[in-house]
Amino acid sequence: MTEQTHRFKAVIAGKTYTIVGQTSDEHMRAVTEVLNQQFTQLKQLSPNLSKEDAAILMAFNAVSDQLKMASTADVAASQAAGTPDTAASSASAPETEE
Repeated sequence: MTEQTHRFKAVIAGKTYTIVGQTSDEHMRAVTEVLNQQFTQLKQLSPNLSKEDAAILMAFNAVSDQLKMASTADVAASQAAGTPDTAASSASAPETEE
């Protein structure tokens, strides 16, 4: 069963956007909330930051997180398949407290 495309109005950094997608309104609200939280944090840390620069930094962070998750998923899939991963094989044994 395919999901229907629908429109969602989101207010991000004080500007209204119409987002068209197949995800639920709940998901869209959650994304909007996270974006607004991140924007607020950036503006608190750097009050002179333009909205455009804040958006670029937020996009950079999002893509960075996405690449990290993809790499983690690749390592997990490789380990599940029994293929040794260089990152996993070069890790040292965890220290234990005695």
